[in-house]
Parts: sequence; structure tokens; C-alpha cells
Amino acid sequence: MVDLVIRFDTIQQLYRAYMPFVRNAGLFVATSEAHYLGETLSFSYHLPGESVAVETQGNVVWFNPQGASGGRPAGIGIQFAADETHHKHHIEKLLSSELASGDLTSTM
Repeated sequence: MVDLVIRFDTIQQLYRAYMPFVRNAGLFVATSEAHYLGETLSFSYHLPGESVAVETQGNVVWFNPQGASGGRPAGIGIQFAADETHHKHHIEKLLSSELASGDLTSTM
């Protein structure tokens, strides 16, 4: 069973949610649902321009509370499981032109 379904319609949405600073990388999910650090979640994500969603698991490693600084949305960051490094490589390939950007993200 999938706990969360995440859809990125644009590269900019993916860029704002991508967490390259987390070991094995991760994704930020805007949510007001209660989760806790270390919680393991099954989730699926759909990348821009791709026809199939990817299902995987990860752990909650980040929180943005309601009213976070910089107008960042409330939500959680999910770290990809250690044996799931192919997600990081695939996302970084899609974001190759964006990763050096100084644009704000939903986390840092």
C-alpha cells in the first residue's frame, strides 16, 4: 500500500522539492498530515514528462512546520532508502540544468 502519492508536473516543482543534501537524496512533500522523524513511508512519485509513476520507500528526515521561514510550505522530507540510489541519478539527470540554480527550494 502506498502512503503518499506525489506528482511533479513541472521541472520547477521537482527542483523545489528535491533534496540533494540528504544522503541518497530525497523529496519534499507539502502536507499537513502528522508524520514523525524516522517514519518509513511507501510512496509513489510521478516526474515531469514521464508516463509512469515510480513506487519506492523512504524515511522521514525533514519537517517544515506551519509558518516556516521564507514562506516555505508545511511538509516533510523523505529520504530515499539506501539501496535506491537510481532515483537520485534519474532525478539529477532531469534537473541537470537546474541544480546550480540559486533559486529557493521548499527546504533550504
